[in-house]
Amino acid sequence: QVQVVESGGGLVQAGGSLRLSCAASGRPFSINTMGWYRQAPGKQRELVASITGGGRKNYADSVKGRSTISRDNAKNTVYLQLNSLKPEDTAVYYCYADVGLTYWGQGTQVTVSS
Repeated sequence: QVQVVESGGGLVQAGGSLRLSCAASGRPFSINTMGWYRQAPGKQRELVASITGGGRKNYADSVKGRSTISRDNAKNTVYLQLNSLKPEDTAVYYCYADVGLTYWGQGTQVTVSS
């Protein structure tokens, strides 16, 4: 079993920044891709950003240029830096880790006030 735990969400004013962290732990494993999805009320879950074990990154158009995903393979941890936040970034952000099976965190709330 793999546990995925997110941290770093919160309330921020529009234009502000947040850094989300996500750590995977459990039985010995090799993580392929880690990343973040988000789900706003009444909307489908959407990919925000992902990063492979080799460091290849992928961003949603909605956050491209305003966010940076990074990864510490030694710590099985992925980070998401969100800048120039907008009210439409308000959502629950879910981290995932792909170890052949995909494991999800419980989510962390990000609320951006206007």
